[in-house]
Amino acid sequence: MATVAQRRASSPRDLTRVAERISFIYLERCVVHREDNAITAEDADGTTHIPSATIGTLLLGPGTRITHQAMSVLADSGAAVAWVGEQGVRYYAGGRALTRSSALVEAQATRWANLRTRLDVARAMYRLRFPDEDPSGLTRKGLLGHEGIRVKECYRQQARRTGVPWHGRHYVPGDFTAGDAPNQAITAAGQCMYGVAHAVVAALGCATGLGFIHSGHELSFVLDVADLYKTEIGIPVAFDVAAEGTEDIGSRTRRALRDRINKTRLLDRCVDDIKTLLLPTQPLPASHEAGDIVTLQSDREVTVPAGRNYAEAVTW
Repeated sequence: MATVAQRRASSPRDLTRVAERISFIYLERCVVHREDNAITAEDADGTTHIPSATIGTLLLGPGTRITHQAMSVLADSGAAVAWVGEQGVRYYAGGRALTRSSALVEAQATRWANLRTRLDVARAMYRLRFPDEDPSGLTRKGLLGHEGIRVKECYRQQARRTGVPWHGRHYVPGDFTAGDAPNQAITAAGQCMYGVAHAVVAALGCATGLGFIHSGHELSFVLDVADLYKTEIGIPVAFDVAAEGTEDIGSRTRRALRDRINKTRLLDRCVDDIKTLLLPTQPLPASHEAGDIVTLQSDREVTVPAGRNYAEAVTW
């Protein structure tokens, strides 16, 4: 039988599309190991087997330990892994692209590098969040101001809808319990949404740090994508959970959000939205879903096949 080191790495064609995966799985107080191509979660109640190829993001909560072999199969499967905690949001994640094509990341870099097109994408993101408002004439400062107003109004609307007392958004970094029930639920929902967004961004091969609204952080684009669904999914779910009681806010929010994400097929939508934002006027090239296709850059944006020597084309 082949050892772990002898097994070949899976190609993108071998892997489950990100849109068809479970959005996220949360584990705590267990040991995560590998058995064949599945991961196992072992605790006092026994061992649970989880097929690694079905996972979008694995959230590792307090008291978890994970082995090198488990991380190896998760990385090979393209799953993102995030270490999170009840006592504040600590988020570390990684994953591999489920494509060998650089089409999307090149489009992202091109639109990010130009200040005009960067603002165009930011406006398009605002339009996705608030389709009833036209942001065409808004500057970047105007977008931030309008977004802040809409989010505050969303908090107030959800508080009225659910009857949950609301005294404003309060979050103390490193202390999850410092906030009241709705604030804890909003923090927990945001934590999960970042994991889901990271899994999709990584699976599509995009650059996590090239954000169009957020900037200066290695996960800027992840934060951009997660925010697209904040007022529609994250905040309403958080208030629904807070309205049901104050016990186990974090775990109940994660379960409720996972159900809502799966019911609304958010992963499918997230993939489509990213492609539309980065390539608004053209479809992805056919090579995007293909295997290894490597070309070399030449002049005037012409590419030539790789794997050959072009010395004869050089004139001295």
